[in-house]
Amino acid sequence: MPFTLATWNINSVRLREPLVCQLLEQDAPDVLCLQECKSPVDKIPMERFRELGYHHIVARGQKGYNGVAILSKLPLRDVGDRDFAELGHARHVAAELENGVTIHNFYVPAGGDVPDREVNEKFGQKLDYLAGMRDYFRDEAPSKAILVGDLNIAPREDDVWSHKALLKVVSHTPVEVAALAETQAAGSWVDVTRQDIPEGQLYSWWSYRARDWNAADKGRRLDHVWATPDISNAAHGSRVLRDARGWEKPSDHAPVFATFDL
Repeated sequence: MPFTLATWNINSVRLREPLVCQLLEQDAPDVLCLQECKSPVDKIPMERFRELGYHHIVARGQKGYNGVAILSKLPLRDVGDRDFAELGHARHVAAELENGVTIHNFYVPAGGDVPDREVNEKFGQKLDYLAGMRDYFRDEAPSKAILVGDLNIAPREDDVWSHKALLKVVSHTPVEVAALAETQAAGSWVDVTRQDIPEGQLYSWWSYRARDWNAADKGRRLDHVWATPDISNAAHGSRVLRDARGWEKPSDHAPVFATFDL
């Protein structure tokens, strides 16, 4: 059962309902994972999504902050969530497709502005969250699984516009990159995007602060698609829909796609 999956930090699903609909109509992924929905689950605007064929949803939400949702044309079974680092945030949800593939949707804490947990509580929370993910996947080795989401870390030198300039900037510091690598290794996760696009600069996020984000192109690859080794070779067609960053009243993130022949 081949299916296409997309992940997108939408930065308010209610505010940007038209953009979600535009993506669903234009690109029609079978599964769309959203982060930073900023909405209780019962306030997610599902009526229009259902009209477009997305009858299934598994989500966790909270008013005004965080929130993750999996919209699907394909039947889904809710298989729970984890509150890593015990933050009380809606940052993870998992669902299982009928073919037995489990999809984990994550919104990892951004970590604030100062990369020092001694003076910045949010940075400590980010590291603790990643440690929780690492321990979970180390204890319960995943199989036939896909992990997607805004992981808020650009791990490779070519995942940022300037490795040198961002070494002390939250999202690309060595301590964060190491923490993400430990999490990835704990589940033997394969970075599907870089499996398909192994070389070259690649971004999924551009700051709102840039006067002309496209011309400046000071991006970071914060949004990821990973898969367990037993299904990673079935993945192909990875791409970032950069154009979505230029849509009207956009999110600062662009959707990331991958197709799985399973």
